[in-house]
Amino acid sequence: MARGRKKGKKSAKKKVAKKKKVVKKKAAKKKVAKKKATKKKVVKKKAPKKAPKRVKAGKKAAATKKRKTAVRRKAGKKAAATKKKKTAVRRKAGKKAAATKKKKTAVRRKAGKKAAATRKRKK
Repeated sequence: MARGRKKGKKSAKKKVAKKKKVVKKKAAKKKVAKKKATKKKVVKKKAPKKAPKRVKAGKKAAATKKRKTAVRRKAGKKAAATKKKKTAVRRKAGKKAAATKKKKTAVRRKAGKKAAATRKRKK
């Protein structure tokens, strides 16, 4: 659509106002463009390439922790079993010692009785 030349001079004030409006519009457009650009950048930053590696490392660390915990638990159980065995051995030894003591006491008592009988006979 061809436009004809506009007749009549525009006042300087109007020209300045129009220029300001144009400048404002351009600035607004730039702002919007900048916002869009930054938004896109933010989206890109959300999923960096190193994220999977980080996740992998985290999972690996968790697995290691689990393994170490299992080892510790196993060691604890083993220690408990060893303690039980040692206690049993000690108890057995104690019983054996008690039996030996009983026997020795019996032998001593017998000897004492024998000695008493001998004394009686001698009198």
